[in-house]
Amino acid sequence: MESSIVVALHLSLFLAMNLILPTLAKVYTVGESTGWAIGADYSTWASDKTFHVGDKLVFNYGAGHTVDEVSEKGYKSCTTGNSLTTDSSGATTVTLKTPGTHYFICATPAHCIGGMQLAVTVKAAKKAASPTPAPAPAPSKAKKSHSDDTKGTPKASTTTAAAPTRSTTNTTPTKSDNSKADSSMAPSLFSPVFAMLIVSWISYYVMLPMVCV
Repeated sequence: MESSIVVALHLSLFLAMNLILPTLAKVYTVGESTGWAIGADYSTWASDKTFHVGDKLVFNYGAGHTVDEVSEKGYKSCTTGNSLTTDSSGATTVTLKTPGTHYFICATPAHCIGGMQLAVTVKAAKKAASPTPAPAPAPSKAKKSHSDDTKGTPKASTTTAAAPTRSTTNTTPTKSDNSKADSSMAPSLFSPVFAMLIVSWISYYVMLPMVCV
């Protein structure tokens, strides 16, 4: 039972890779419109390109040419004694299956020296883009901040009640009050009774000499 599950998982993974890799792979036409021919500069053509496992190279050429995949030594010496693969159909498609540098030449004598040689550096296969994670939900506004809670709470009054102050009014009568009292008593000396006494005293001393004579 467990072995069948493992086999099923491997098959599923294999099918998934076969479905994903073709969608990521690119197809490059070697030499573009020039194709695979003598006199082209394939080093410059490959310099601005990034090759990955699964990409394909398409060689278009006429009669009298071949496409041989060789080792680094065969590439540098332009020899095809130990070619890895060879084709002369006129339309060769090579799938880049492993990372590293792959070397191709034309096996026709003098054609490799004439420029029909290509070296491409292959990187690991591209990984399928992972799905973008869903954005995190916004924080709930149910919780109020501490500052919001304190807004509705009445603040205790910090005003200190004023202490009663002692009266500084001096109840002792001043001299000015005494002088006012004396002046208020002055009119009482000229009351009618006092006036009659004075008049009687004057009259007595004026009339007495006249009576004695």
